[in-house]
Amino acid sequence: MTIIRVEPFILHVPVTGSSISDSTHTLSHWGVVGCRIHTDDGRIGTGFTGTHAHLAGDRLVTDCIATCYADLLVGEDEADITRLWQKLARHPPVQWIGRAGITHIALGAVDIALWDLKAQRAGQPLWKLLGGATSDRVTAYNTDIGWLSIPDDELIAGSRRVVEEEGFRGVKIKVGSADIARDLKRLEAVRRAIGPHVTMAIDANGRWDLPTCLRFCRGAEGLDILWFEEPLWYDDVAGHVRLAAQGGIPVALGEQLYTAEAFADFIARGALHYVQPDVTRLAGITEYIRVAEAAHAARLPVVAHAGDMSQVHVHLAFWHPATTMLEYIPWIRTCFAEPVTVTDGDAIRPEQPGAGTAVKPEAFARFAKSLS
Repeated sequence: MTIIRVEPFILHVPVTGSSISDSTHTLSHWGVVGCRIHTDDGRIGTGFTGTHAHLAGDRLVTDCIATCYADLLVGEDEADITRLWQKLARHPPVQWIGRAGITHIALGAVDIALWDLKAQRAGQPLWKLLGGATSDRVTAYNTDIGWLSIPDDELIAGSRRVVEEEGFRGVKIKVGSADIARDLKRLEAVRRAIGPHVTMAIDANGRWDLPTCLRFCRGAEGLDILWFEEPLWYDDVAGHVRLAAQGGIPVALGEQLYTAEAFADFIARGALHYVQPDVTRLAGITEYIRVAEAAHAARLPVVAHAGDMSQVHVHLAFWHPATTMLEYIPWIRTCFAEPVTVTDGDAIRPEQPGAGTAVKPEAFARFAKSLS
């Protein structure tokens, strides 16, 4: 069918509590920023990226969709996803001003909306459209209990609660304090609280330098840390290569890598052990698939970063054979017609046609922001 309209939108949804912090950011809301693509038979496909709910920045994304991409899409066949991805990604005026960042994540939102339409048209959930599930269950790990801003006693209690009462078999704890002794003390307390059989990953959000990371890794021996996520500045390939070889903790990263080429460099140089593509930072599902396939070819596990809070990633997790776990952060789940759901520590496979991106009308009524 033919695309007749591209409708950008911005939602700002509150996070858990009044705010959260990691080593580099403090947030009170999460941005759901993207577009709805309308076709001439009345269907609507929805795609979005995840942001820190900065209205001026969010408007740059929606402006890019409205002024750079909409005219290239109207009148096109919605089913031509590969051709349309190439048309938008390689459009000379847009390519000239950016092959990553704003133009790239705007393209990601468009691409997700097109895949949502395709799955709806097929009457299938996205994972089924892509080729079927490779697993009956995907283990979820809880990040929302582990923010750096959470006091020690609440961190320990929250970690114990999600394991003992909610069935999670994995947690992720934020690190990156000015004093690494504080982080080590918190991790030791969490490990005692959750026991030896629950996986514990950590995330520094790119805060530390290589000497600090190596010192931290020595201090963390015996804590059985599953992975060390974003330990260094995101583009420091050489530093990650050295840490991966010397640190003793597997390295994970990807949420700040915007292109398949960036992932290819890190993978080829042995700079990471867990590959964490984000469908909302890459240029959508089309590019995510390329990264996941590259990781699989290198026999590396894929654990997507939840910039979409796993609404799309849950489909990709059930489908792609390299996926081992799924991140769980529940901030925006109530906005969707089929929200990501975790039961007894496992993500539930979605069954509704589409990519899981259909936003409920009441979410627009509550959380929508002006585009100008």
